Amino acid sequence: MIKNTYIILLIVGTAFLASCVGADSKPAMVYMPDMYYSNSYEPYAKTTFGYPDDTDDSDVYLFVKNHHSSALSPVEGTVPHTESGLLPYTLPNTNEGYEQARNLKSPLDSLNYQKDVERGEMLFNQACAACHGVNGDGQGPIVQSGAYVGVPNYKDRELTVGIVHHVIMYGKNAMGSYASHFNEEDRWRVAEYVMELKNK
Repeated sequence: MIKNTYIILLIVGTAFLASCVGADSKPAMVYMPDMYYSNSYEPYAKTTFGYPDDTDDSDVYLFVKNHHSSALSPVEGTVPHTESGLLPYTLPNTNEGYEQARNLKSPLDSLNYQKDVERGEMLFNQACAACHGVNGDGQGPIVQSGAYVGVPNYKDRELTVGIVHHVIMYGKNAMGSYASHFNEEDRWRVAEYVMELKNK
């Protein structure tokens, strides 16, 4: 019984030592490397071929132009996916873009209109009321203090929800852009609330 135990330990020990590989060992030769190393492009991998040195360059122009990377730029006109599902705002920051925005409608779901307006009110009071006033009359605390003048009353302007959204995106006259303050949906919610103030 003891003899069998020694034999088993000897076999296990030999197998263990044989499995250890020194640092100077070379990898075994690969049989059929074209099946082992795929010629298809892996995401973000370099686009070179050849075993074992990977020295053969790809002759695909887009890869060569892109520093031999398989990660390419999106096709022109590609629309990025956003969490909100809204398409990116593409009207330019020009007088023409401002006029084109006049005819835009809010892309938000009208079934949630009341919730959208309530959120728009909260955001308006946080970011806009300091100048525009809680009633949209242009008499916010900053204006009343005399630090700033010339903020218009919404009732005196020919506004549409598209124009308000455009101004939030790019700013107008002395007002700067507030695009960084709100995500895509919230810009439209604030614009919808501004129209509620105008029409009160």
